[in-house]
Amino acid sequence: DAEAREAVGAVVAGVAELAAGRAAGVGAAEVGLIGGDEGVQITADGVTESVRGELGTISRQSVYDALGVLVDKGIIRRIQPAGSPARYEDRVGDNHHHLICRSCERLIDIDCAVGEMPCLIPDDDHGFTLDEAEVIYWGTCPDCTTTNVN
Repeated sequence: DAEAREAVGAVVAGVAELAAGRAAGVGAAEVGLIGGDEGVQITADGVTESVRGELGTISRQSVYDALGVLVDKGIIRRIQPAGSPARYEDRVGDNHHHLICRSCERLIDIDCAVGEMPCLIPDDDHGFTLDEAEVIYWGTCPDCTTTNVN
């Protein structure tokens, strides 16, 4: 959808700026990251292709370095579901989790089931101070369920 393309474009523009060395003081407003109701996630390969379209050439390492800076600054978040390449999203600083379709790999942001961090409390925390629980729900999205039934 248009909102998702705009958000991905903002991530790509932010990476392009960083890769071009114009990153001093980049913040969320400067990069212009926005997310839809489902959030926006993009792989490093997706960013590389888009940045190459804007700059003409860029090394994959430069993209990874730029994404690393954006993650370190808290502008984007890196997630890596099992069996998937790392994805980068602009929804940061809140407590949310993800739904992933086993068929098409669609990834959707969902709010925390409990509402406060760390969401899950283990029987024994072994002395750790817990501040976050990462939850990924796996299943089949409505589109794939409909396709598989037909």
